[in-house]
Amino acid sequence: MADLGRVGAQTSMNDKAMISKSQTVLQKIMPKTFRAKFVLVVGAAVLFDLLLSGSIALWNVNRLSHDATHEIEQGLTKASQEYLQNYIETTALRADLLIDRVHSQTSSLAGAMQTFIDHPEARDAIGKAIANDPFYVQPSDYDTKGGWSQNKPGATSVLSVWGYLLGPDMKPLPAVQQEIDDSAIFDTFGASLMANGASKLQMYYVGPKSMPIMRTTPYSDQAQTFDKLYPGHNAANFWDFFFPGVYEGWQSWIKDPSTRPVASDVTTTAPYIDAITGKLIVSFFHPLWTKDRTDVAGMVAADITLEQLADIVQSVKLAETGFGFLTMSNGNVLAINPAAEQTLGLTTASGAAGSGVTGTERSLLKSKQAAVATLKLPTDDTTVIEHILLNENGRQVPYVVAMRRMKPANLWDGTPKIIPETLTLGFIVPEHEIYASLLAAQDKISSATTRIMMWQAVTLAFSMLVVLAAVFGISKRITQGLSDLAGAARRLRDKDYSVRVKVNARDEVGEVGLAFNSMAREISDHTENLEQLVANRTRELGAANEQILSLNAQLKGENLRLGAELDIARQVQMMVLPKLAELSAIPLLDISSFMEPADEVGGDYYDVLQSEDRVKIGIGDVTGHGLESGVLMLMVQSVARGLLEQGEVDPKQFLNVLNQAIYKNIERTETGKHLSLSFIDYANDKLTLTGQHEEVLIIRKTGDVERIDTIDLGFPVGLEFDISPFVASKEIQFDRDDIMVLHTDGVTEAEGPDGDLFGIDRLRDSALRHRSGNAGEIKSGIISDLMAHIGTQKIHDDITLVVVRHI
Repeated sequence: MADLGRVGAQTSMNDKAMISKSQTVLQKIMPKTFRAKFVLVVGAAVLFDLLLSGSIALWNVNRLSHDATHEIEQGLTKASQEYLQNYIETTALRADLLIDRVHSQTSSLAGAMQTFIDHPEARDAIGKAIANDPFYVQPSDYDTKGGWSQNKPGATSVLSVWGYLLGPDMKPLPAVQQEIDDSAIFDTFGASLMANGASKLQMYYVGPKSMPIMRTTPYSDQAQTFDKLYPGHNAANFWDFFFPGVYEGWQSWIKDPSTRPVASDVTTTAPYIDAITGKLIVSFFHPLWTKDRTDVAGMVAADITLEQLADIVQSVKLAETGFGFLTMSNGNVLAINPAAEQTLGLTTASGAAGSGVTGTERSLLKSKQAAVATLKLPTDDTTVIEHILLNENGRQVPYVVAMRRMKPANLWDGTPKIIPETLTLGFIVPEHEIYASLLAAQDKISSATTRIMMWQAVTLAFSMLVVLAAVFGISKRITQGLSDLAGAARRLRDKDYSVRVKVNARDEVGEVGLAFNSMAREISDHTENLEQLVANRTRELGAANEQILSLNAQLKGENLRLGAELDIARQVQMMVLPKLAELSAIPLLDISSFMEPADEVGGDYYDVLQSEDRVKIGIGDVTGHGLESGVLMLMVQSVARGLLEQGEVDPKQFLNVLNQAIYKNIERTETGKHLSLSFIDYANDKLTLTGQHEEVLIIRKTGDVERIDTIDLGFPVGLEFDISPFVASKEIQFDRDDIMVLHTDGVTEAEGPDGDLFGIDRLRDSALRHRSGNAGEIKSGIISDLMAHIGTQKIHDDITLVVVRHI
C-alpha cells in the first residue's frame, strides 16, 4: 500500500510539472506588448469573420450547385421516364392493333362461315354452285404414298382429306363429301380476306372432329409437307394430333361461356414453326358452332409470322443501344434482336410444344444475367419502370427497364388446356444513354461551381491581407493611451502615489485615464488613514464574533432540548405499541409486527386489541411524519382502546365514533392532519375489514393470493366530522394456515437505488417465498427483502408491517 501511495504521489508531481511546463511555453510564445496582443486578437477576430463569411459563401455556392443538380436530375429523370412510358405505350398500341386486325378478320371469316352453318339451305345452294365452278374447284388426286387425297394446284385454296376420311374407292365418304361441299364457301371469303387487311401468312378452315378436312388459302403442298414434318399424322385424328385439348376446351365453353379465360372466342397459340413455310408463327383460332349450339362445327384460323410482331419490337430506337423485347407471361421471349438477346443473356432452345407443332423457348427465367432471371413482369395495366445491373465484361452496368402489358388473350400453349395469357412489351436502355443530357448538365454545373469557388477563395485571401494591413496600421494610435496607463500603473505599484496620466481623448480610453487618476487620489488618501481604518474594523469584527458565539450557544441548547423531547415522544410512541407477550397470548393467531419511523417520531399506527373472544387489529398512516403525526397516532391509539373497553362491537360505528373524536382534536390543535385507517375484527375464523387504507393481502394455505382493496370501505379519518355514509365492512373467511399481511405505504413506496418502487407485487412475492414459516419468520423475510431493495437509499417514509397467521 505504501508503494502504491508513493507511485500516486509521483504521478501527481509529474502531472503538475507538465502543466507548469506548458504554461511556461505559452508565456514565452504569447506577445509581450498590448499592441502586439491587440493586433493578434483583432486580426484573429477579423480573419475569423472573413473565414466564416467566406466559408458560408462557399457552402452556399456548393449547396446551390447541389440543389440545382438535384432539381435538374429530378426534371430530366421525370422527362426520361415519361418519354419511356409514352414510347412503350405507343408501341404496345401498335402491337395490339396488329393482333386486333388479325382477330377482326378471323372473326369476320368465322361470322360468314357461321351464318351459312345457321342457314343450311343457303349454304347448300352456294356450296353446290361453287363446287361446280372450275375457277374454285380442281380435281382431287389420291396420293398412294401418303394415303390422303388433295386437290391439284390452281385452286384458290388447298383442300386436304386425310386417309381415315376416304372410302374403299379412295374417295371421300358421303358425309365427308357433304362437309367438303358445305365448306366450299371458304374459298370465296377466305381468299378475299387473305388478300386484304392485315398481312397474314395463311388462313384456313378445319372441319369438326368427326370430319377434320382442311382448307388453306393460298394454295400450298400442304399434305406433302405434313408427311415430311409430322410422320403418323394421317393415322390419327387431326385435332388430337396437332391441337390436343383445344376442341374439348371449346366444347366446355358451349356448356358454360364463363369458363373462357378471356371474354373472346378467339384462341391464340404459343409461337411454333409452321409446317408449310418453316417460319415461326402464331395462329389465331376461331371456333364454329353447330346450328343448335350444342357442339363444335370446326374452326377458321389465320396465321401471322412472328416477324410481323418482331418488326414492331425491333423498330424501337432508344438512345444508341436501347432495344425492345416481347415476352409471354411465363418469361418466354417472342421477339428481340440478336444483339439484345446477347445483352440479356438469353439462350434459344427448341422442343416439342405438342404432338404436331414445334415451339421455340427463349426464357428470361433462364437468363445468364441474374437481374434478368429475377425480373418481375407487370401484374396490372400500368407501365413499370425498374433499374437493374447487367454484367458486361466483368462490369456491372446500370440499365433502365420499362415494361407494359398488352391485351389479354386465350392461349393454347401445347398442353390440353386453354389458359389466359397476357404478353408484355419491354424496353431496355443503358442509364448513361437515357440520362446523357442529365450527366452533361451535371458536369457543366460541377465545372461552374469549381470555377466560382476558386475565385471566391482568391477574393477571400486578398481581403484577409488588406484587413491585416489595416489592423496593424491603426493599432499604434488605438493603444497609445493604454500604454501610458500601463506605465502609470507600474509607478503606482512602486508606491509613487503622486503619479497621474495625461488625458487627451474623450473616448473609453480617456474615461479609463480619468478613473485611474481618481483611483490614485483615493489610494493616496486611504494610505494616509490606513492604520485608523484597520483599528476600527478590528473592533467591529470582535463585537460581531461575540454575538455569533452567543447565538451558537443558544442554538446548541435549543437543539439538545428539542432532541430530548423528540426522544421522549418516540419512547412514548413505542411504549403504547403491542408487546410480544400480548401478541403471544392471543389464541389461534400468530402475530408479528415491524415499525421503523422515517424521523425520530413516526406517523404510522398499528395496534392489536383483545376483548373476550374478539380481536381487533388496527393499521393506519397519518399524513406526513414527525412530532405532530406521532401525537395524532397516539390520539388514535387512545380513542380505539377506550371504545373497545366501553364494549363497542359494531365495526362501522366503532370507526365513525373514533373519527368524530379525532376530528374534534385535529380541529382544536389546528394541525391540518388526517389519516387512512382500517380495522380488522377476528372472530370464529372470520375477518371483518372496515375502513380505508392500503390493500390487504390474504395468502391461503394453498398458495393462492387474494388482494383486498379497501378504497370503498371508508373515508380518510379527520377530514369530515361524519363519515358514516362512507364506512362499510367486508367479511373474509380466515382458516387455519391462512396468512394476512398488513402494511403502510412506506413498504410499497420504498425506492431502490434506480428509483423503482418496492410495490405490492414484490410484497406479495416476498410473502409467498416465506409463507412456510411462522409470522415472525415471514415478517423478517419480507423486511429483509425490502431492505435489500432499498440498499443505500434514504428511507423517506415510515415503514410498518403486520403479519398474522391462523394457527
